[in-house]
Amino acid sequence: MTIQWFPGHMAKAKREVTEKLKFVDIVFELVDARLPLSSRNPLLDQILQQKPRLVILNKADLADPEQTQKWQNYFENQGFAALALNALENQGTKKIVAKAKTVLAAKFAKDKARGIKPRAIRAMVIGIPNVGKSTLMNRLVGKKIAQTGNKPGVTKGQQWLRSGSELELLDTPGILWPKFEDAEIGKKLALTGAIKDQLLHLDDIALYGLDFFTRYYPGRIAKRYHLTLADEELPLPELLMLITEKRGFRDDYDRGSELVVVEIRQSKLGPFTLDRYEEAGAFYESRSN
Repeated sequence: MTIQWFPGHMAKAKREVTEKLKFVDIVFELVDARLPLSSRNPLLDQILQQKPRLVILNKADLADPEQTQKWQNYFENQGFAALALNALENQGTKKIVAKAKTVLAAKFAKDKARGIKPRAIRAMVIGIPNVGKSTLMNRLVGKKIAQTGNKPGVTKGQQWLRSGSELELLDTPGILWPKFEDAEIGKKLALTGAIKDQLLHLDDIALYGLDFFTRYYPGRIAKRYHLTLADEELPLPELLMLITEKRGFRDDYDRGSELVVVEIRQSKLGPFTLDRYEEAGAFYESRSN
């Protein structure tokens, strides 16, 4: 299955981000804590270059905490400041300004030496769709200004928002890259809701999700759907049909697929991390050393 999604407003946003970089001190790059690598846009490294950056692992409440800590360490070892938080419940957001001040300490000291008066930090908030950018900004500002929605593609334009006296935020639309060279990345993004469901075959995504949980979190499927551990060893299509029947959908395979995908997204099967540090992060870290 090949997934491609690059609406026109995203191409425009890429150009605007490039143009607006000179107006900000730091970039807040949001990633989904459930897939910290796969939810990073590789185009951003080209666009942002040496601009100071804070990587924010949002939705940490939905992710495997052990994996989240490993990924936070990974980003810091790559030279980025990093924070894990849950913007929806406003957990950890108060640490952002302090972390940004640490990143920009050298710049502030240089400005002070030149006689430049202190001012609010100007930050650009950026990330792929549905990582919680608008939710985070609303928490920082303290009221609902940025439009939010539990679906990709809600934010369409750019706007400045003020967060107290210490922070000014520049919102940007979510930017996906034109083509996913790795089909598995597309499936991961689809399973967590970063791509519109209308563009997907939900049965493929459901099967991918079931396969992931049987391999990395054995027993959770059985517990959620009142199955046996032996049932988890069934061929995936049979397992999905069994879940469909158990939920009273008879042979409505499509409805069963939707149920599995939605419940995984809602963490009904428990917190999880699709990007396994041991498989991806350790590999990339070893290559950079």
